[in-house]
Amino acid sequence: MSSNLLEPDIEGILRATLENASGDVLVVNPSDETVEELVSVLADLSDAPSVQVLADDSVLKDVMADFIVASTAADLIEAETLALHTVESRPENSLLITEDSVVAVVAAGDRVAGLSTDDDAFIKSANEMYADLWEQTAAFTLRTPPISRVRSSLSEDLGSTVGSDFEGVLSSLETARGDGDGLDEVTISLLVAAKNEALLYDISKWGEDVGIASKATFSRTKTKLEDMGLITTEKVPIDVGRPRLRLMLGDERLRGAKPDQLASVAQSILN
Repeated sequence: MSSNLLEPDIEGILRATLENASGDVLVVNPSDETVEELVSVLADLSDAPSVQVLADDSVLKDVMADFIVASTAADLIEAETLALHTVESRPENSLLITEDSVVAVVAAGDRVAGLSTDDDAFIKSANEMYADLWEQTAAFTLRTPPISRVRSSLSEDLGSTVGSDFEGVLSSLETARGDGDGLDEVTISLLVAAKNEALLYDISKWGEDVGIASKATFSRTKTKLEDMGLITTEKVPIDVGRPRLRLMLGDERLRGAKPDQLASVAQSILN
């Protein structure tokens, strides 16, 4: 047996495995938490190995409903550091497989263990088995745009202040789901746009172009936020066509909030 790992959480197991991997890594049957931490650790490593994730479809759908995780994963996929496949028949074990080790991930109370072996025959068999399974499975479709593209295009299209405010709001959140556990990406975009008194047309066009959501989704969310008093609008005449709407924050508490406070204040109002 090679050295086993004992950590307070899965992040420690993943970091130790990825930092010491001599080649590609295959992650088999991860939990929601493992996928979430894997994306975070990979994004943090300066010299990350290529990682293939073979997971249950429902696990990936649930984790990737969080814009923060999904947009970071999209960056890693675009860089060919991460690949996601779904498997119909869920494997029995949660494994981290490298060229020279197989680590079984076992949770026990408030600790997580990585039980490892370096038996050559077993490692070869595991690599062959799961490599074959990988080839038989389909790639998971991630529709969220890469976070680097979101940041750069927002600054280019609506200005550096809007871009930095968006980043400030996002960095203050642990999750961005919009299901009561954090605000979703459309709501965040609209609040930041309103803070900077941008036009609804401009922020919704940006959002549709970059792949966050359609203009119709931005419009529906704007109406919802307006009904709740979080934002307000004023008509701005244009040379040709219907007037456009300028977005503004509608609640005094929001107008006085810094970017890293905007989400928490909005959440408290919504609740």
